[in-house]
Amino acid sequence: MASKRLFWRIVELIEASINAGDYPAGSRLPPERELASKFNVSRPTIREAIIALEVRGRVEVKTSSGVYVLANPNAAQSINKINAFEVTQARALVEGEVAALAATTITDEELAELNQTLVDMEEGKSVEAADKSFHRIIADATRNEAMKNLVQSLWDLRASSIEVIKDYDKVCSKDNKKTIAEHKAIYKALKLKDATKARQAMHEHFDRLINTLFDAEETRALEEIKRKSSEKRDLYSIRRQA
Repeated sequence: MASKRLFWRIVELIEASINAGDYPAGSRLPPERELASKFNVSRPTIREAIIALEVRGRVEVKTSSGVYVLANPNAAQSINKINAFEVTQARALVEGEVAALAATTITDEELAELNQTLVDMEEGKSVEAADKSFHRIIADATRNEAMKNLVQSLWDLRASSIEVIKDYDKVCSKDNKKTIAEHKAIYKALKLKDATKARQAMHEHFDRLINTLFDAEETRALEEIKRKSSEKRDLYSIRRQA
């Protein structure tokens, strides 16, 4: 009975490590002997734990290759329900407060780094990377690990599904001048150490992005209506029947 409890305990520990991102989907778990040493248990106990994880759909055992981590099906279903509007609204709410907090703690060195991202964006140097760095620097400036992790997780959600990626690609490639202007407004508020203005500037940045997402969706919907209308027109055309 004690052996059974131990084996399930190892299952829980490995699964917790997978959920924490220590072993991301697609990565290979350490060899059996390393896991046995790490958890101070026998190799047969590790073997039983791996079998249980395989049954749970958390890992795949490949003969002569190793044990590979699978994507969590429950997490995937949850992520697939998230759309670009929800991600953007969440980012606006979180990053607005992040900017307000950063305004009180940001250093001159971090302000210089922020300014460099603006220069890179204006010169067209890795615009997407510069954009991400801009928001990361502000999050880092809060000195709050929870805030930093929240911002990172929201950025990860941008790449969480094909639909979200497509929606962001359609709007982020447009209005680069507006994005730079909005980033400059955020930068100026941070430089002034004005928390209220920093929050407002960040909200205005995301508000414009949300409206751009709506414009893209409306355009897509109109194109779909026109396509269906054209199909019906062809179907009922008298000339087509002649």
